[in-house]
Amino acid sequence: MSATRGGGGARRRPAGDEPTLFDAARQREPELKATVPLAERMRPRSLEDMIGQGHLLGEGKLLARAIAADRIPSMILWGPPGAGKTTLARVVAHTTNARFVPFNAVLGGVPELREILAQARAARSYEGKRTILFVDEIHRFNKAQQDAFLPHVEDGTITLIGATTENPSFAVNAPLLSRCKVFRLQGLGASELVELLRRALESPAGLAGAIAADDDALSAIAALAQGDARRALTTLEIAADEAGRAGAPTITRELIAGASEHKTLLYDKAGEEHYNVISAFIKSMRGSDPDAAIYWLMRMIEAGDDPLFLLRRMMIFASEDIGNADPRALEIAVAADAAFRRMGMPEGLYPLTQAALYLATAPKSNACKTAWHAAQAAVREHGALPVPLTLRNAVTRLMRDEGYGEGYRYAHDEPGGVALGEAYLPEPLAGSRFYEPTDRGYERTIGERLRRIRGEGEGG
Repeated sequence: MSATRGGGGARRRPAGDEPTLFDAARQREPELKATVPLAERMRPRSLEDMIGQGHLLGEGKLLARAIAADRIPSMILWGPPGAGKTTLARVVAHTTNARFVPFNAVLGGVPELREILAQARAARSYEGKRTILFVDEIHRFNKAQQDAFLPHVEDGTITLIGATTENPSFAVNAPLLSRCKVFRLQGLGASELVELLRRALESPAGLAGAIAADDDALSAIAALAQGDARRALTTLEIAADEAGRAGAPTITRELIAGASEHKTLLYDKAGEEHYNVISAFIKSMRGSDPDAAIYWLMRMIEAGDDPLFLLRRMMIFASEDIGNADPRALEIAVAADAAFRRMGMPEGLYPLTQAALYLATAPKSNACKTAWHAAQAAVREHGALPVPLTLRNAVTRLMRDEGYGEGYRYAHDEPGGVALGEAYLPEPLAGSRFYEPTDRGYERTIGERLRRIRGEGEGG
């Protein structure tokens, strides 16, 4: 693990994460340098070397001032992969006078954490030194493990820097989150990534001018990286190796296309981006935009989402957002689910796509949802109101003597099969309207019929 160990004469990496003799040798010797990934070699060591995040690190910004003054508050760095969370923590490590201890929530556990906290207490008590604890992937810790930080953050034993790709509202428990400032990092823009790639081509720590790249190639890498600096540098390194093997002096767009056959999508099936994309899919269908709906559907499919989950959401949508405006919508969604289970991939994409397009273009009504909620509210407000005597089933003589079923009008014996004027709700709710059809799709027909039955139309 990467945690600092100290005290009792134990050997540990120097505070501030300074390079070891072997690290220095790797920077000098080409053979050794090649064993370190380009993305790692190009990590900035100062704020001046950072690219992007101007909203946090620009002149006069809070975080930039705090780092320059070495007055770092406890914080959560939140952002997508490759945005620079770990890099920013490394910058802090190289500028602070405090002890800097890196820790990975995946590789380390509570025993190592206890040792680090004990060393932090000793450093503060006997050396008067602050400790900055950097916890990478802090969202990997469960609630109990996160709670272990609370007293030490509160009493100043440590200044905590947590890094996460997950929304801190969900990934970090509330007590710890309330004691930390959240800084949101953004994926790098295309121009920023191109600047980073040019720097890597020329820097002695990078490719040191050993190979060139044309503008189209750099733009292609930036587009493929989708804001991820690490991915951009890794793609450049692979392309440079390919060019070297082919004896090509310049990295071209064609070479990039061959080195990156598939664009990895920014998507986490269990995280915030999952909910963002499914929300966009649902809202596109609700907004009757089949083009946007099919785009978001394919985004999820290409990212590896479970088609059965998507079909389940479409079945819900068919009732919640279409309902009786087009009763076939639910049939289509259910049929797509059944067909997909029979077909599997990739042929199952046909009924999946067909259903999404049908739902997006169908007339919309949320009257079903409104009726359900309104009736539920009435039940909760009034409790178990007695069933009217006319609606009760008179199965015994005593029940008949009590008036059960008396006056009930059999609908099939009435003109049009409707007992006009008959009351079916409990008396306190007489005249209540829970279902109000829209004038869209088949609900227009339903509405006209209901108005006649309810006596609300002409001649009612």
